[in-house]
Amino acid sequence: MIENFINSIGAFLATGGIKLLTSVVLLVVCWKLIGLLIKFLKKNRQFNKIDEGARGFLLSCISIILKVVLVLTVAANLGVPMTNIVAILGSCGLAIGLALQGSLANFAGGLMILVFHPFRVGDYIEASGKEGTVKSISLLYTTVTTIDNKDVIMPNGALTNAVITNFSAEDTRRVDLEFAVAYDSDAERVKQVLLLLADKHELVLKDPAPFARMTKHDQSALIFSLRVWSKKDDYWTVKFDLLEQVKTAFDKLEIQIPFPQMDVHIHE
Repeated sequence: MIENFINSIGAFLATGGIKLLTSVVLLVVCWKLIGLLIKFLKKNRQFNKIDEGARGFLLSCISIILKVVLVLTVAANLGVPMTNIVAILGSCGLAIGLALQGSLANFAGGLMILVFHPFRVGDYIEASGKEGTVKSISLLYTTVTTIDNKDVIMPNGALTNAVITNFSAEDTRRVDLEFAVAYDSDAERVKQVLLLLADKHELVLKDPAPFARMTKHDQSALIFSLRVWSKKDDYWTVKFDLLEQVKTAFDKLEIQIPFPQMDVHIHE
């Protein structure tokens, strides 16, 4: 019995054993080579010039495709009929597609974002009621970091169907401010103060020129609008500086900023 067992092992090694051994070696070696290729691409200067989101997507696709091809090659080397493999892959693909419809929609959305670039990593955007700086773009989700340092994970499928405001798309932004003054204020004087403060601010662009006009008669006040342009990175600095400087200037010049009020007339 022992002799028959040894003979069967020898027959197996003579026929399928060598093929199994070569397949295992092929799988291990090529799997390591794929990992080395991915590391090489990550460090390659030319490859790093690609957009960060697209770079991560390409690395994932290259890794997955090469590993699938490797597994199919190993299976063929072991003598597994390719028609059976294709049939199994087709059935699995259909089942997975039905089970992961939402994920596939997110995957398609990720492709749309990486191809058409409505925004890039580092852009400040607003979408689906959330706004912040784009931290990363993956195949399924986009991560946005809010002003108060919270990470918001947005599904790419929903994101591509939403209205997206990209505040970083242009180099400059317009700062729109409104100021309320009392009805007895000198309109020309108010305009001069607003324009003077805008002209003095070193971060306010001269072209287009600052704009200041009365834009509304409110119930309790006259509303003046101040519109200035700045570099996108200076937007918040310009906005907060002008809000503070206008308040200080109005106080010095005794230009009143009225409180909401209501006049009640009683007739007897």
